[in-house]
Amino acid sequence: MWAACRALFAAIMADRAAALLLFAAPLIYAGFYPSAYTGEVAVRAPVVVVDQDRSAASRNLVISVGAVQQTAIAASLPDVAHAESWMADGRAVAALVIPEGFGEDIARGEPGTVVLIGHGAYLLRASGALAGIGIALGQTGREAAREQARAAGPPAPPALALQSRPLFNTREGYGAAVFPGVAFVIIHQSLLLGLALLAGTARERMGRDMRLTRRQLAGIALAASLIGLLDVGWFVGMVFWWHDYPRAAAPLLDVAIAAILFVAATVAAALALASIFPTRERPLQLVLPISLPLFFLAGLSWPAEATPTVLVALARLFPTTSGLELMVGMNQMGGSLRDYWHDALNLGLLTLLFGIFATRRWTSGLEVERGG
Repeated sequence: MWAACRALFAAIMADRAAALLLFAAPLIYAGFYPSAYTGEVAVRAPVVVVDQDRSAASRNLVISVGAVQQTAIAASLPDVAHAESWMADGRAVAALVIPEGFGEDIARGEPGTVVLIGHGAYLLRASGALAGIGIALGQTGREAAREQARAAGPPAPPALALQSRPLFNTREGYGAAVFPGVAFVIIHQSLLLGLALLAGTARERMGRDMRLTRRQLAGIALAASLIGLLDVGWFVGMVFWWHDYPRAAAPLLDVAIAAILFVAATVAAALALASIFPTRERPLQLVLPISLPLFFLAGLSWPAEATPTVLVALARLFPTTSGLELMVGMNQMGGSLRDYWHDALNLGLLTLLFGIFATRRWTSGLEVERGG
């Protein structure tokens, strides 16, 4: 068994493509993929203002818009047509139009009306800018309410005070919501493709009826599991910390058990899949295109409640579905094994199912048709 374990590492180092998939890919993805989300929250988005009121209230609103973190006043324009031109040229992502009579409405204690325009081509920046303008509007409204209270007397305090506090994604950023799940898909696909690639190469050299003993297969599985656990430790212990993503919410022992279950199911699936392909190129052609569907089926970016029941049931056949729920739920959301026992059980059953299939295929020396 230990000889087979060492032989797998030697085979990986002798095969550049396998080494790239199993060793280099997690390192490359850790630096490349999160870089697209380094700006978790849009700040200082350019906004143009059309102030048709020219009152003290409108000027205070413009000052408040320029003071919030999300926006920066790019220009004060005379009319809406100029604002649309600036947005069409990409010089602004949002516009604030203050119509005439805004200040008078505020002075009479009536609600003031403004027009907000966002650029659809810059969805995230525009939504951030509009959210910043909303904060400024709220601040202006509170100041107007205080002025009115001085004349009419202070109003009764509200019965309830709402405080919004994000529980898990504390910065409410896109990268912190997406990448923790993507990281485990990367681990899954790296093991799947790397082992299938090595198996295809070995079969091309040793013949279609290549067979392994149970001890040899156990040694290969042990070596692949060590690689998978190192990948999990790399992402959970280093990459999430480096990018300041939510992490280490559950007890370390629970996270370790969850990682073992996820890696074991992934390795068993990889060995089962590797027994099917006769050439080294076939896994890349068939497995790579399913990476994105696997992520969506996991239910992190698209809720399972809105997914057809058949697809939800089918998704349970892939280790990524229960694996992502288990790892993200414990590492980012602070759950426990008791909370995710059904995912842990599903991974255990997948390990058993794929393990039995892989053992029968590799120990029986069942032939595989070439070019199939």
